[in-house]
Amino acid sequence: MSGQDGSTKEDPKRESYLDSSGRYWRIPKWFPELQSDLQSRLRDFHAELIHFNGRMNLISPRTEKDADLIHIADGILGARAIFSMTNKREIYDFGAGNGMPGIVMALLDPSRSIIMVDKDARKVEFIKHCSARLKITNCTALHTRVEEMPAESVHCAVSRGLASIAKSLIMIRRVAAIDCEYFHFKGESWSTEVAGIPSQVLAHWELADVADYNLPEEGAKHSIVQTKRL
Repeated sequence: MSGQDGSTKEDPKRESYLDSSGRYWRIPKWFPELQSDLQSRLRDFHAELIHFNGRMNLISPRTEKDADLIHIADGILGARAIFSMTNKREIYDFGAGNGMPGIVMALLDPSRSIIMVDKDARKVEFIKHCSARLKITNCTALHTRVEEMPAESVHCAVSRGLASIAKSLIMIRRVAAIDCEYFHFKGESWSTEVAGIPSQVLAHWELADVADYNLPEEGAKHSIVQTKRL
């Protein structure tokens, strides 16, 4: 079970999964069904994430040791939930600077086009670097502010760690097309966020669905909250 700092409950075999850098890599243990090539590319992305984190602040330093759990496994499980909830082939990842969840989504389903949007030029270059390093052909990095994108141009989007649901919906209100599906990676407090959405925002959006999942070796529930533009 995880603590407040994102660490996981210790188990007797845990140290055997430490790599040479002192970080864990347990994806093969948790997801043995993934093909070896996919597991290898996920590990390469994990390595790039850690390597560039010191100079770019991609993830919280305290999550580096368990990044396989907190970021990669979360991305896998969340992406699977999203793919089961939509058949849209083009998905925007807003605030995608650290490559999550867009890189993982692109790796898991090469038939979908993932467009990763961030206002930070350096982080966009990081995404481009990872795409080239991992030979990902269905991922595009876009350096822009969401508010500056063409009106009603987005039909499906996802965000992880960007903002509250209310703020996220307000941010994309101009660029979201009618029936746009917007997926939010959230923890157990998602219902509190939904309850806090202003009525004027709810006039244009509805809560469409929620998919719950638990990270491996964790007790806390995580959720994908699906909202839909009216």
